Amino acid sequence: MNKTRHWYDYLWIWSIVFFALGFFNIIFAWLGMLDFILPLLFAIFGGNKFFCNHLCGRGQLFSVIPKKIKCSRNKPAPSWMSSKVFRYGFLVFFMTMFGTMLYQTWRVFGGVSSLSETIKLFWTFRVPWGWTYTAGSTSDWIAQFAFGFYGLMLTSALIGLIVMVLFRPRTWCSFCPMGSMTQTICKIKNSRKRD
Repeated sequence: MNKTRHWYDYLWIWSIVFFALGFFNIIFAWLGMLDFILPLLFAIFGGNKFFCNHLCGRGQLFSVIPKKIKCSRNKPAPSWMSSKVFRYGFLVFFMTMFGTMLYQTWRVFGGVSSLSETIKLFWTFRVPWGWTYTAGSTSDWIAQFAFGFYGLMLTSALIGLIVMVLFRPRTWCSFCPMGSMTQTICKIKNSRKRD
């Protein structure tokens, strides 16, 4: 039986387009903020995880790739990976890295630091990415945010791909920081409805 396809079943293409655009022009990394803002809006105003379940291009991509090239071992992930301690620990770590990135952007905005045309992979390795930016085409702080955010998005995508290969395709979804945040918001909203 064929499942009815919806327009949003093809949002995995958005993930590929996002990384491709950022590879050629880093300023496009700002578009990734949609993946930060929209899930929160759906959770806050809808009280549900519709974004995570239907609109997340990254989660879809982790489903599509193994179907196309059979690269996932399709094994259950260790139980600790979906535990509350790990999920919220990873969320705190992720948000700390996001805060550090914002602080670096603020330093460039204030003229304390100069623009670094690199991205950080796995929050550790600085990778030159200067070909994606023409100096003076925008304010340095706008470019600094883009470099930092692209590195953050690329790192999380690579982690998702690694766990996709080692375990089940959408293992990333079990500890995705946005998923943890939206789940918490939904629980709070739903508990208030019951009161």
